[in-house]
Amino acid sequence: MISKMVEVRDRGTFIPMLAVKLDSENEQEQWLLRQAGFYGANEYVLLAKISGGSGHFKCTTDPFDWGDNDRTHAAAHRYLTDHFDEVAHGEVLDVEVILGEKYAPKISQRFAG
Repeated sequence: MISKMVEVRDRGTFIPMLAVKLDSENEQEQWLLRQAGFYGANEYVLLAKISGGSGHFKCTTDPFDWGDNDRTHAAAHRYLTDHFDEVAHGEVLDVEVILGEKYAPKISQRFAG
C-alpha cells in the first residue's frame, strides 16, 4: 500500500486528505484485500479527510459515495483513482482545474496566507 497526503482545493475550499492505494505485493495482504471485496490491482484508492479528531470522519474507496451534492470530494477522488501514481506527496488537487473550469491551479493554502 502507498499513502499520500494531498491538499484538495475548490472554490473557497481547503481540505487536507489522506489517499491510500489499496495494492500490495505481500501475499497475505493481497488475500486480505480480496476477502474485503477488493479485486484487481491498482483499482482502489481509499480517501479520507484528515480531521484532527473533529468527529467528522469519512473514508471510502467509492468516488460516488461522497453524495450527489459533493462535487469537491467526488471529483478529487475520481482524479486520484485515475492518476494516483502521477500525484506527488502533498500535491494540491484543484477541482476547478480537474473539471476544466480553470486552467491555472490554486497554490497551496500554506502559501496563500
